[in-house]
Amino acid sequence: MFLVDTCGWIEWMIDSPLARSYARYLNSPDTLIVPTLVQHELYKWLYREMDQAIALASIAATQTANVVVLDTSLALLSAEVAREFKLATADAIIYATARQHNATLVTSDAHFTGLPHVKVVRK
Repeated sequence: MFLVDTCGWIEWMIDSPLARSYARYLNSPDTLIVPTLVQHELYKWLYREMDQAIALASIAATQTANVVVLDTSLALLSAEVAREFKLATADAIIYATARQHNATLVTSDAHFTGLPHVKVVRK
C-alpha cells in the first residue's frame, strides 16, 4: 500500500517534471490510500492556483482509491507521531495514516526524509 502526499498529487495534476514519478502510484488506486486531509489540501491548493473544475476533478481522482477519514484512533496516533518525530499537525496526520494502514508514504517534502516507511521523490 502507498499514500501519496499532497505535493505528489499536485505534481501529478499540474503535469510537472515529477508527475511521472508519482504516476506509478497514482495510477494504481487498488494499492493507494488517501487521507481526507490530503483531499482538503489538494482541493484548497488547486482551487486557489487553478480553478474549481480542476480542483473537483482531482477529488474525483482521489475517490478511486481507498479514502481514509480522520477518526479518534487516527487522531490519537497522529498526536503521538507529531510528538515522536516533531511533525506539524497536518504532516503528522498524513504520516500516521500511512503507518496505521502499513503504507509507504511517497512525498517530495524534505521534512519526511529519514522517517521509516517513507519514499522521498527528489525534486
